[in-house]
Amino acid sequence: MKLLAISGSARRESVNTALLLALKDTAPAGVELSVFHRLDTLPVFSPDLEGNRTPVEVLEFLQRVSECEGIVIASPEYVRAIPGGLKNAIDWMVSRFEVIGKPIALAHASHRGDDMLASLRLVLSTVSDGFLDDVFLRIPLIGKTPREIESIVMSPEQQAEMRAFMSAFVSAVRSRWSVLTNGGDGLFGD
Repeated sequence: MKLLAISGSARRESVNTALLLALKDTAPAGVELSVFHRLDTLPVFSPDLEGNRTPVEVLEFLQRVSECEGIVIASPEYVRAIPGGLKNAIDWMVSRFEVIGKPIALAHASHRGDDMLASLRLVLSTVSDGFLDDVFLRIPLIGKTPREIESIVMSPEQQAEMRAFMSAFVSAVRSRWSVLTNGGDGLFGD
């Protein structure tokens, strides 16, 4: 199973990117989680750039969306809202078909940001009827150094929390695709 994690931050030392990278190691056997953290490479969405004028960077991003069975998004809050780069990526996704119906879950690397999370939940539940509001991970990492972040995400308690999140998400993805493609016969096996 291929999953895509999208960081809502273009910052090099982003705590949300760090959380997503740490999640890679907690994925169940047979599950590959890749992380996209370069929202800054995507040009601003414009309907004039769709079709054969779609920029290569956008096509490459959308290919990654298309090839995955589910998406995890972790994002900071900017001025109590969704960061512009993440909203731009979502705009590129909804102008096409790749994200429609795809299971999506949220992870969050801060103890705050509830306004952004509420807004992002609304947007994502509009974008995909596969949005999983009940599959959520929050590990406060904001303000921590890279060394502190590594120590936190490697602690047994946080490892267990991340494994539980990944397990719940993978189960939801399997269930969703099983129902959609096989009428419940199990797309990925047991």
